[in-house]
Amino acid sequence: MNAALPGTAIRVERPTKTLRELALDKVRDAIVDGYFKPGDRLVERDLCAQLGVSRTIVREVLRHLESEGLVATLPNKGPIVARLDLKEAKQIYEIRAALEGMAARLCAEQRDPSIAEALEASLKAIRESYAAKDMHGVLGHTSAFYQTLFTKVDRHVAWGVVNLLTVRINHLRSMTIKTRNRDVEGPAQMEKIVEAIRKGDGEAAYKAAHDHVTNASAIAEAVLSAQQTGE
Repeated sequence: MNAALPGTAIRVERPTKTLRELALDKVRDAIVDGYFKPGDRLVERDLCAQLGVSRTIVREVLRHLESEGLVATLPNKGPIVARLDLKEAKQIYEIRAALEGMAARLCAEQRDPSIAEALEASLKAIRESYAAKDMHGVLGHTSAFYQTLFTKVDRHVAWGVVNLLTVRINHLRSMTIKTRNRDVEGPAQMEKIVEAIRKGDGEAAYKAAHDHVTNASAIAEAVLSAQQTGE
């Protein structure tokens, strides 16, 4: 017997993402992955051909990416891939250090074993992604790690602040995760956060989270300084 409601049996389901959203994901990933490099021109006509979408969609995508800080529009030149600014990067890492340190301390003070278990699951996935050279996986599971850190202690506002910076954070992270020994050192530093939370040591958890971000900031500064020197 057909249990479908009258008139719904052949309904077309809405796609999970619109064409605009799919195009936005593609261009954003191309910038974060380095396919489009800082300073590269983003020509609407070329993007239309590459993506197979209309110029209207391309313009909407470029406007959105400009609001995220990944695209800049220059007079007489048009849209380009924004250059990562060293001063801005430092401020992003300062915000991360403060908020992630706070969240790690609160997680430890909860003394809830399920928090460490959830973080360990993300950390395991990060290591597996590094081993498979899956940088998208590293970025995705790293974001999941930090989302757990904030949401397990109901710091949704703080996570919202971090999430607003996620695109820029991932742009920076996409550089730091590819540097020498980061596949070993990064997860090892995150393991210290998990261990401190597991032990219920709030101060150690704060320090481990803060140290991890400070280390990443130093790496990003070195990479960005080298890029600027080479220009």
